[in-house]
Amino acid sequence: MRHAAHREPGIARLFVQGHHACGVCTRGLLVCSPFPPDTDVDARGPARSVLPAARPPPPGPHRSAAWRVRRWLVRLLVLAVLAVLAGVLWNSPWAQAPRALWALSRMVPPEALPVPVDGVAARRIADTFGAPRGRDRTHAGLDIFAPRGTAVTSATPGIVADIRDGGLGGRQVWILGPARERYYYAHLDGWREGLSRGEVVEAGTVLGYVGDSGNAKGTPPHLHWGIYGSTGAYDPLPLLRAWTAPDRSGR
Repeated sequence: MRHAAHREPGIARLFVQGHHACGVCTRGLLVCSPFPPDTDVDARGPARSVLPAARPPPPGPHRSAAWRVRRWLVRLLVLAVLAVLAGVLWNSPWAQAPRALWALSRMVPPEALPVPVDGVAARRIADTFGAPRGRDRTHAGLDIFAPRGTAVTSATPGIVADIRDGGLGGRQVWILGPARERYYYAHLDGWREGLSRGEVVEAGTVLGYVGDSGNAKGTPPHLHWGIYGSTGAYDPLPLLRAWTAPDRSGR
């Protein structure tokens, strides 16, 4: 009896020491788990941790210098190929109209122009711009009289914006010219064969022929010619009178 009583304090001390060591006990039993609380006991093997395993860090965006150089060389090569293709396309016949439009948009309005009817001098043209026409409109251009069939030429470089047959102007051509101003050629007897929308023309290119189509039917053949700027139609006669024909003699 003294031997048993003598051994009880040792058991109690073991229980207390084990309790403080692991912090986990069964209810009412002097049994304490010898494993830490963050492990799982497998009777068939050693203790396994229940904490998630540490994952390796994701690969960083670091690349070698050679890889970066190759990447930039590929980009430069692609840009160079695209630039060459753009240059070839821009200088091709298909891009003639866009090139002309770009050039025209950079021009300023002309200060002098040739008469757009063959053989007619500016001094023979009456200044009828703004004269009354009917009850509610005025003359928004000039009438340039000439024999039927006389060639009508473009006064400026430009692009054929429209070709129409109808309304007051009858057979007519619209040219988009310098500074993107619009030039109106009306009352034509007909158009030059092959004339088409989008065609790029130079000053002196034949557009059609003098006639009396539209509301000019029955009047002496003439060309109605007008210029429309950013603020509407304006008198073109001062431009014709300011024109000096270039000297073609070579002197």
